[in-house]
Amino acid sequence: MARDDDLEPLNQPRPAYIAARLDALSIAEVEKYITHCESEIRRARAEIDSRQNHRGAAEALFRK
Repeated sequence: MARDDDLEPLNQPRPAYIAARLDALSIAEVEKYITHCESEIRRARAEIDSRQNHRGAAEALFRK
């Protein structure tokens, strides 16, 4: 028999982020959540920088 999760499409886009229920967290947990979010922001900015650098290099190559 098939389970419910077997019926889900395999290529479903996943959300870029999942909002936390902050009201259910302690102060320490909210602080840890903030630290995690700040880390994710740095990681996302680094990805943007990497993509922009890659794109710039590709544009420079094709301009020649």
